[in-house]
This record gives sequence, structure tokens and C-alpha cells, in this order.
Amino acid sequence: MSKLSDETKKKLRSRTKLIYAGRQPHEQFGFVNTPIYRGSTVLAATVAELSSSAGAGLQFTGSPYRRDGQPPRYIYGTKGNPTVEALQTAWTDLSGAAGTVLTPSGLAAITVAFLAVVKAGDHILVTDSVYRPTRVMCEGVLKRLGVETTYYDPALGADIKSLMRPNTSVIFAESPGSQTFEIQDIPALAEVAHAHGACLMLDNTWATPLFFPPHERGVDIAIEAGTKYLGGHSDLLLGLTSANEKYWKRLRDTFDAFGICAGSEDVFLALRGLRTMELRLKEAEKQGLAMAQWFKARAEVAQVLHPALPECPGHALWKRDFTGSSGLFSVVLNPASEGAIAAMLDGLELFGMGYSWGGFESLVIPFDAKSYRSATVWKPVGPALRFQIGFEDVLDLQDDLARGFERLRSAS
Repeated sequence: MSKLSDETKKKLRSRTKLIYAGRQPHEQFGFVNTPIYRGSTVLAATVAELSSSAGAGLQFTGSPYRRDGQPPRYIYGTKGNPTVEALQTAWTDLSGAAGTVLTPSGLAAITVAFLAVVKAGDHILVTDSVYRPTRVMCEGVLKRLGVETTYYDPALGADIKSLMRPNTSVIFAESPGSQTFEIQDIPALAEVAHAHGACLMLDNTWATPLFFPPHERGVDIAIEAGTKYLGGHSDLLLGLTSANEKYWKRLRDTFDAFGICAGSEDVFLALRGLRTMELRLKEAEKQGLAMAQWFKARAEVAQVLHPALPECPGHALWKRDFTGSSGLFSVVLNPASEGAIAAMLDGLELFGMGYSWGGFESLVIPFDAKSYRSATVWKPVGPALRFQIGFEDVLDLQDDLARGFERLRSAS
């Protein structure tokens, strides 16, 4: 098998691209997958090469041992290795970025994105529907560093310009919103951000670049929790932060300064997950929609928060900007007591209760967003549940939930 030409790579569709991105069998003695490279120390062949390594932080081309006077390809474990480079290259190609860095978690990916851009005295705008740990970081670490956060209604779109200040350096979006699934007008946010010299960041974990190409839509820095759909098997922690040409060097320099690199074993597992990610995402979409439709027909359910449903707020934006949906969504139940919800959930046999998602197994968590909303009001008619739909047979999942609803009614 010959090496893919650059011309061929540009023509590949996403399903094929995922199979070949970041793989170089011709450099790995013919083995299909890049092996796990572990280690801290990288040896230099000469004094000259060792001396040149000081400027090698952004060098990721050529041979590990350079004989042409150029900096070596790898200089230390925190700067990368062939396993890490394989995933960085693949994700950069997939997301349409100028470059990608890998971190030990999704939250670490958000942290390095913020720290690459903000400085003391800055003001940032963050969607009110953001992932709660992001909010905690803004109100804790960033506040302590002299960065002021204003939360905005995710429905604002271009009207966010009224919140911009001369010192606003970042608009941080998440679409759909964590738990409550509001869809944002990302191209409109990008236009406002760029008109004011600000950076648009997006947590794109729900859709991945397969269902929402972030940089094509105007996003400057995109964040992904590879823990979720990239890994796909609930067995790794990983974050990916990609940037366009304008912000790539700042991102990479900040990443190198902190040395928050991902472990090679987790990166290897993520590379394995990458090859089947589109197939799993499409199955997750099918499973999720089937379950969302089933919930709609239940008397116990007041509302299904799934962006791909026509009646869901933000559906028109989802239809315009996204190419698919994943298996994560929420439902709002009709009024029920905490005891009744506990009776329903505690007896479920096929739905685990856990805070992650994107794996092969189904999960559920109850949530109440009232305490972590400040620009909007979360006022549902009843309790809310977030569901991650896995790859079990949907009929079995429905049977399990039907028994759960029976317990809910009995407890009520």
C-alpha cells in the first residue's frame, strides 16, 4: 500500500478520512497503527542537535534525528511523541484547524484555551448554558486572575454585540448547551467577536467536528472532550483544543508552558476510537432519536430537549448548521416528587447513573439548573433528566424505562 498523496487526502470524505488520518504505516515498519510511545527523555545524536532543540517546540516534521541542521522532531516527552503527533495531526485535519494540542481531560482543554487568550483586566462573555465546571473555573481561577465574566442568554445571536466591551477578549459558546440543549447561532457570534477583535471559543463535544465543523463556521478555538465520542468506550480521559491560524501559536505556546500533556495510553485508545467514530456517532444519532420519539409519547413527559426534534427550541439553527445529532438529550417530566424520581431511577437495570456520556452504555442523571443560571431563568414544569443513549437494543431500554415510570407513578 502506497502513501496517500496530498491531493488524494483533500478529496477524502469524512468516513474514509477517519481511517487514514494520522496513520503512517510506511514509517512504522508496515504496522497499521502507530504504537504507544512512552517516555520523557529523547536523545540527541550530536551537540549541535541538542543545542538546536531549544527552538523545537513547534517542529513536528522530519526525522526524530535530524542531520540537516534543523531542530529535531521530538525533544522531550511533554513536547510530543509519534503517538501524540498522530492524533494531533488527525484531529487537525478533521476539524479544519491550523493545529491541535492534547490535554488530560476536556476541562483541561478548556483551561488551556482560556489561558492562551485572556489576561488580567479582560472581560469575557460565557453562555449561561455552559458546562458547569467551566462556570466554576470562570468564577474561581479566572476571577482570581483579574478576568471578569458576564454570562449571556444563549438565544442572543448577533444581539450579543450589546454586551461587548472594549476589553472583551473572548466569547465562549457551547452548542447545544450542557444539560438544557440550547442551540446557538455560531456564525453570528463569530461575526460579532471578530468585528470587536475578540476570540470565539466553542465547546463542540456534543456534535464533534463530524456533525459541526467548528472552524468552518467561524470558531477560532474549538474544544472537545475526547473522553466522550472520540474514546467511545468509557475507558479514557482526554481533551483536544484546536485553533485556527490566528490563535494557533498562542495556544501551542501556552500549552508548552504548562506541560499539561495527555498520557500516551489514552491517546492510543483515542486513535483507535477515531477509526470508528463516524459509525458510532451515526448509530448514536439513530438510537437517540428513537428514544426521544418514545419519550414524546409518554404521558409522564412534558418536554423532550433534543435539537433534532422540530418542536425543540433552536431546531432551525440546528438544521441550518449541523449535519447530525448525537445520543445525548434531556427530558422534562410532569411534576413529581424527589422520592418518586428516586424510585424510578434507583430501580433501572439498563441505565447507569453517571456524569459522563459518549460511551457504549446508557446513562441517566437528574439535574436542576436553577442554581447555575444567572442570565436566564431555568423554570421547567417538573424534574429534568439527562439521558445518554448507548448501543443496547432500544426496545430493551424502553422496557426498562417503562418499568421505571410505573415505579414513579406508584411512588407519586
